[in-house]
Amino acid sequence: MIRSAAIRTLKLTVLAGGSALLLAACDQPLDYDLRGGFGDGFTTADAATGPLEARPAPDNRGVISYPNYQVAVARRGDTLAEVANRVGTDVASLSRYNGIDPSVPLRTNEIIALPTRVAEPSPATGASGTGPITTAAVDIQSMADGAINRAPATPGVQTTSLPASQTATKPNPQKQTGREPIRHRVERGETAYTIARLYAVPVASLAEWNGLGADFSVREGQFLLIPVPQQAAPQRTAALPESASANTTPPGVGSPTPTPPSAAKPLPPAEPTAAESAPEPAAEPVANVGKTTQPTSGGRMIPPVQGSIIRAYSKGKNEGVNIQGTPGAPVKAADSGTVAAITKSADGIPIVVVRHPDNLLTVYANVTDVAVSKGDAVSKGATIAKLRAGGDSFVHFEVRNGFDSVDPSPYLN
Repeated sequence: MIRSAAIRTLKLTVLAGGSALLLAACDQPLDYDLRGGFGDGFTTADAATGPLEARPAPDNRGVISYPNYQVAVARRGDTLAEVANRVGTDVASLSRYNGIDPSVPLRTNEIIALPTRVAEPSPATGASGTGPITTAAVDIQSMADGAINRAPATPGVQTTSLPASQTATKPNPQKQTGREPIRHRVERGETAYTIARLYAVPVASLAEWNGLGADFSVREGQFLLIPVPQQAAPQRTAALPESASANTTPPGVGSPTPTPPSAAKPLPPAEPTAAESAPEPAAEPVANVGKTTQPTSGGRMIPPVQGSIIRAYSKGKNEGVNIQGTPGAPVKAADSGTVAAITKSADGIPIVVVRHPDNLLTVYANVTDVAVSKGDAVSKGATIAKLRAGGDSFVHFEVRNGFDSVDPSPYLN
């Protein structure tokens, strides 16, 4: 139970963070459907937060496999029936899941979501490795046990082909590694442009990953893979030769400090002000696992639910806090604002993003029964959703200042 909850939290963190990034990119009200016109010079060219990886190559059947889902990539002239026959699945369920008639021709490189898992890719099916493409070196159990502050950062490694000698000599080739993309299901009224803006990716990259046509058209119920950021190359520090390092003078050594041109002699020391002489206030403590979300003072927000923090904020590992409460309890808006987006995780679990003054966003993930709509104005304490039932009765709560996630604790009162 703990392990599965930690894995689900990791996915919610990634999706909630991606949903909030673009919402912080502009100070003006959002215009998701582009009805505000183009006179303001709007462009999606700056939507991407960095270089994006290329979509992983499918195996000979057209299958790309991730831990939480699999997709098939259509070939030129394919129909849904041909895809189903090639990957070994039922064409009727494939048709219902994707909302496509089995006889309709598919676009080249179009993504078809598989409702059930098929045989995993392997060198026997033309893949570069075996099994689903997984993130390398993630110790989920230790993260679930509260060791997130000691866990190493999760690297994202682009999938590469194995040498032929390696696949020939090893009976069990190494796992493929990479990052699992968010899988977005298109809702009525959405376009490729609004989806690209929601996830802060260029619409051209979205089209390339999903085999969209020249008009970038999408259909209701279609599954899209959201391109993932490319891993930055490690920085290299050039080593100096021993002769050079021996003769190198540290900065500031060996040269006299020039006399400032503004005065012939230094100014007398300034008298300390009352503010400078006053002792510094104690730093705000970071929310600890097991702490109960009781009202304090000084913050502008209220906790979305009253309960125990079961996972604390850790930059780069958990971009918010997980607060456990009573199943079915209301999830409240932490502050007054406007509902900027409502999306879903790959498992269909709602995520609500609320925009507040001062370029702040709050994110509420792992909730159910959403009671608001995009564009609604909400007041502090207004019910926006409910906690899920069973062992999943916790809310993943984030506060974002612009693009960056911040510790929610100083904002809560």
